[in-house]
Amino acid sequence: MQVGDRDTEWPEFVFVTAPHGTGWVPARHLSQSSGRAIVTTAYDTAELPTKAGEVLEVVAEDLVSGWQWCRSSSGREGWVPIRALEADR
Repeated sequence: MQVGDRDTEWPEFVFVTAPHGTGWVPARHLSQSSGRAIVTTAYDTAELPTKAGEVLEVVAEDLVSGWQWCRSSSGREGWVPIRALEADR
């Protein structure tokens, strides 16, 4: 795949272009952070759309990047920024 620019808001991420699509991937999951690279860790780039007040299940945490893999009540899964979440009380 081809590695593009680093995200200015989320510095852990670089934009990648591969034959099957494009998306943002943590640079640490690639063999290098620029030019042509090989994926060293499988990564799903799906983001989960959410609404204020929605209850989500946290499936996996990626504290380094600032995102968590979550599941909605409908069963849909994807990444959600940690800063958009509030702990259940």
